[in-house]
Amino acid sequence: MIHKVENAAAERFITAEQLAGLGGGKIAYVKTMQSDEINRLFPEAPDLAPGVELFALLGADGTPILLTDSKEAAIANAWENELETVSLH
Repeated sequence: MIHKVENAAAERFITAEQLAGLGGGKIAYVKTMQSDEINRLFPEAPDLAPGVELFALLGADGTPILLTDSKEAAIANAWENELETVSLH
């Protein structure tokens, strides 16, 4: 019985490759971040003042695409690149 529960739980996970392929690679999401967190996703980003709110456009698998200071700019970039933005809950 425990074995079946473990297998059922394992079947609910999705791999990074499966996430990247969602929507034919045309799905992205906007994540609100603080400047202190940026270097984790964007290691090449310059040093920023702490506590600044920024918006990252990320692929379905979490791959960083764009960093901007406005949500509207992130969404506009997604549209320009024919990416469908989805909400995360």
